[in-house]
Amino acid sequence: MVTIHEVITVDDELVAAFARLIPQLSSSSPPPTAEELQAMVDSDASTIIVGRDESGTILGAMTLVLFRIPTGMRAWIEDVVVDDAARGMGVGRLVNERALEIAEEAGAKTVDLTSRPSREAANRLYQRMGFVARETNVYRYTFE
Repeated sequence: MVTIHEVITVDDELVAAFARLIPQLSSSSPPPTAEELQAMVDSDASTIIVGRDESGTILGAMTLVLFRIPTGMRAWIEDVVVDDAARGMGVGRLVNERALEIAEEAGAKTVDLTSRPSREAANRLYQRMGFVARETNVYRYTFE
């Protein structure tokens, strides 16, 4: 059984979980430090959501970002990652469902996310959950 929790405190277990999970998501980004995780927890704009197994081990995580813009409250899901060993257990669906609940409660008009085409299982999950691909270009400016 998987349970879903919003992170309210940063401890060594959380730091270790991100150290294990982030390399499975990105080979170019280092895992967040305890201080960086604490800044996210302290921020009104971000919510870290984790899925745990029956023993309390963190199996997956994601971040929900809520922000107000002139056209209304918006939400963005970022850095969804489920441990390779826990794929297929419903962790991704559960953390995303909780994020959608939080966003709706906050009055968000939309929730956006991106997913690389190579993440086929993740893309199928998002489509099954009701996310629809948008006709848009995503641009990125990188600071050196």
